[in-house]
Amino acid sequence: MQGALILGRAAPGDQVNLGARALRVSPDGLFVFGIGRDAPPTLRLTIRGAEGETRVRRLDIARRRYPVQRIDGLPRRLVTPDARALRRIRAESARIRAARFRDSAETGFAAGFNWPVVGTVTGVYGAQRILNGAPRKPHLGVDIAAPAGTPVRAAAPGVVSLAEPDLFFNGGMVAIDHGHGVSTLYSHLSAIDVAVGARVARGMRIGAVGDTGRATGPHLDWRIQHFATAVDPFRAAGPMPGGGRSVRSAR
Repeated sequence: MQGALILGRAAPGDQVNLGARALRVSPDGLFVFGIGRDAPPTLRLTIRGAEGETRVRRLDIARRRYPVQRIDGLPRRLVTPDARALRRIRAESARIRAARFRDSAETGFAAGFNWPVVGTVTGVYGAQRILNGAPRKPHLGVDIAAPAGTPVRAAAPGVVSLAEPDLFFNGGMVAIDHGHGVSTLYSHLSAIDVAVGARVARGMRIGAVGDTGRATGPHLDWRIQHFATAVDPFRAAGPMPGGGRSVRSAR
């Protein structure tokens, strides 16, 4: 399904490709890949064995329908940045991209994902965003409203690849590398409690909920990536503990 994070296992020594992209395969055959919001109806997975044999699997991808979310009341400079702000945004985007594109041998992703905070879901994966009446890119994470200062915890074990206190759009932001191109991103933090290079365990406090960057109230924007492909945290982590609370207005 669009938005899914898929774990697979091949024989040790096999080579695995998703389309033309080679996937990292662990010594025991573990691999992972994401299916994007707008993935095509079919994908091709190719496995080449150590003896040269090739197996091909056609993956039929179920389509999803995504809601439209309107967010009003944002400062104009955060919706239509000026030239100076755009230069800053480009530089910050390069740092975020570098964190997302790490391809380490870590396998923390295989442990599964916990919700980093429990609260009210105010924005869902894939929603088309209209900001102050202007269409913008789809939202590719989950927004969780919670009181400012609520602890934010690592969703899975890994290594901190980004810890920025003041990004233009994301505000305080942490990224964690879970291996094989899988990372989690935590934005709008009011505090950051980890540094780049720190190894974190699942459930370890990494920061606190805030409303920094482009935000209309205290919340966490939580994302799961496989390189450039964002996947749906609900698909990876399952239902929020206790059922969470229902979706209200977007943030």
